[in-house]
Amino acid sequence: MSDTIEKVKCLIIGSGPAGYTAAIYAARANMFPVLYQGTQPGGQLTTTNEVENWPGNPEGITGPQMMIGLEEQAKRFGTDVRDGWATKVDFSGPIHKVWINDTKEIHCETVIISTGATAKYLGLPSEQHYLNMGGGVSACAVCDGFFYRNQEVVIVGAGDSACEEAHYLSKLCTKVTMLVRSEKFRASKIMEQRVRNTPNITILMNHDTLEVVGDGQVVTEVKAFNKTTKEEIVIPATGFFVAIGHKPNTDIFADYITLDETGYIVNTPGTSKTNVEGVFVGGDAADHVYRQAITAAGTGCMAALDAERYLAAKE
Repeated sequence: MSDTIEKVKCLIIGSGPAGYTAAIYAARANMFPVLYQGTQPGGQLTTTNEVENWPGNPEGITGPQMMIGLEEQAKRFGTDVRDGWATKVDFSGPIHKVWINDTKEIHCETVIISTGATAKYLGLPSEQHYLNMGGGVSACAVCDGFFYRNQEVVIVGAGDSACEEAHYLSKLCTKVTMLVRSEKFRASKIMEQRVRNTPNITILMNHDTLEVVGDGQVVTEVKAFNKTTKEEIVIPATGFFVAIGHKPNTDIFADYITLDETGYIVNTPGTSKTNVEGVFVGGDAADHVYRQAITAAGTGCMAALDAERYLAAKE
């Protein structure tokens, strides 16, 4: 065996709430975890200005502050937190092999996958500008809808998630304009009827988003294009929500780990176990339903406990 190969008891791939919570529990169990932060250290929460639904922070906390705290807590118990990301794996044999940055090879007794998922956006320059500014663009109504109480917002999407988020926003906002890019919903009939029957949701079918408009800091309106009439319209709005799906960051595991049709990791119900013994999953890489920091942290805890029990059974 090459001297360049490192042996690790517990490797954690990803550094969101799931990854760091797994690291805290694994370190306290003397599993000496090594955590690689991935391409976005801290995960999606590093792009979130205010987190007001994380228990224990009554005044709220910023996403970056929260992730710095989780990282420091993981380090306090002895987690080896490293820069870099997994680029290749081989889970075909009894030794779990992971390559970091295409160069470093690690042999792991257990692996915890916490690579998360990435929200899909339209890709408009104006959308990305206000997303980065934290001034009115979001891909999570449950996370950020609270900030738009008694305001008017726009949401883009046509599936069940878009309908669910539009309905959620309708309880907080005075008006929700829903832009559906085609001539029909992709959502189930019951979800479609729910938004159609909600008085303060206006549905605009066959409309594309042209531009998210604001003062440079915050959103003030949205420009849309009616593909039927070829007319451009302006919709007053302080918030622009995108609900066109998420892509789980699981591509490198596809040859070994069972994924669903969208790419989410399929775990044994009630556990963090995957189809490969010794490989576990936590957070949004397997969760297409809740996608919250607190649920990610919970499944990160489960992954560490499952990994600990797996190792104990082998002794």
